[in-house]
Amino acid sequence: MQSFPPPQIPRNELRPGRHWYAAAAAIAVSLIVLGAAIGVYGISHAIDSVDTAHHFANGDTVALRLGPDSEKAIWIRDEEFGPRGDPKCSITGPGDPGLTDPRIDVFLTRDETWNPLYTIDVPQAGAYEVTCSSSVPSEYALGDSGGLLALGGRLILAIALPVLGIGICAVVVLVTLVRRRSHRRRLLAERHGSPPAA
Repeated sequence: MQSFPPPQIPRNELRPGRHWYAAAAAIAVSLIVLGAAIGVYGISHAIDSVDTAHHFANGDTVALRLGPDSEKAIWIRDEEFGPRGDPKCSITGPGDPGLTDPRIDVFLTRDETWNPLYTIDVPQAGAYEVTCSSSVPSEYALGDSGGLLALGGRLILAIALPVLGIGICAVVVLVTLVRRRSHRRRLLAERHGSPPAA
């Protein structure tokens, strides 16, 4: 008795098309690359977020140029985690600049702890001057408004995006594979009767 090979359906006739595999891979790669970029940016940004090399003390006036979209803050050095001596700062410059309460955050060096004291809010681009004082000797530095907590948020996003990309890729590949198999069986049934037993 002669056996015949099972009937074949050309792959390009099956739906959905194989281009969905490429689309799934592209989504995964894009989200992995985006997550890695956010992670690298977050780490490099956090390392340099406070300019501790150019700190200033009570009564010193620091000049800086800022714009309305600048996200700058005044940080205070504190070895005991939290500002002491009721520190106060003031800012002068064009328009009506102001200092607002910052979010809770922290910036660490090898032997120092810095806490955000004020967020700087300026209405227009220009030159500004900042002066701080406290009832105890204190050191201040200018920096970005985010420290380790902001880095934590970026790292969570940096991890979540690749996981999401891999998850989407797996779902698209699985759905495409199942639907192509179902379509193949349907075409076999239409063209050759009952599909062969799997």
